[in-house]
Amino acid sequence: MSSEEIKSYCNPELGPLPTKYTPPSGGILELFSLKGKVASVTGSSSGIGAEIAEGYAQAGSNVALWYHSHPAQDKAKYLEEKYGVKAKAYKADISDADDVKRVVAEIRKDFGKIDIFVANAGIPWTFGPLIDESDLTKWKKIIDTDLNSVFYCAHAIGPHFRDQGFGVLINTASMSGTIVNVPQAQAAYNAAKAAVKHLTKSLAVEWAPFARVNSVSPGYIATHLTEFADKDLQKIWVQLTPLGREANPKELCGAYLLLASDASSYITGADIPVDGGYTAI
Repeated sequence: MSSEEIKSYCNPELGPLPTKYTPPSGGILELFSLKGKVASVTGSSSGIGAEIAEGYAQAGSNVALWYHSHPAQDKAKYLEEKYGVKAKAYKADISDADDVKRVVAEIRKDFGKIDIFVANAGIPWTFGPLIDESDLTKWKKIIDTDLNSVFYCAHAIGPHFRDQGFGVLINTASMSGTIVNVPQAQAAYNAAKAAVKHLTKSLAVEWAPFARVNSVSPGYIATHLTEFADKDLQKIWVQLTPLGREANPKELCGAYLLLASDASSYITGADIPVDGGYTAI
């Protein structure tokens, strides 16, 4: 940052004025509408991502679904037929920065723009304590998939948000970025998600003139990502969660809709925990 740019923070006359915002007319429910917008959701063939994509379609948004191993074409067709929106599926390797850029370019070509980008795809750590792990490629896979991919998504979409003058980036973090889960050992996953939360805050400040950046931190959600745990371990998770259960993936949609919509027009750099009260203890 140059000295003149630094001065502009203290004296707006020397640099760009603060971002202007004109509130939309209408009632509160209209603020939650995504009609006419385009949302791009990674990891949306199943689980949390699939619910986010459907929630956005219900709110009127066109949706670009990203998948890797499990095709999402049927999901896209379902969204189009049920909600009357445009939806299309794209295969991508989110751990490859060039592939992420390719898909972002394809989506912009097909839809004309991207208003909302949800960097959601991720994998769990299922291998036990790091001190006992000799295969360091497992650490690298977690970091590449759960952290680096979020940066690659931001790096690909950021310039487009800046050029069009608007945009919303929502990163899927985790309560594991705030607390240390017990009794299972998952230091790699925890470290990656903590970094996602701080990356979110940092980008929120950097992108303030043209885009909002926030994150959602799920707790224990009943998806395929928790299937590695046996029933006894899952019982412990439930006992440590004040609401006494895992969440249905649909219960995350409200947070993602809020952050994507004009209802959160003054929210940036925030993290919303959806964890049944786990991090409140």
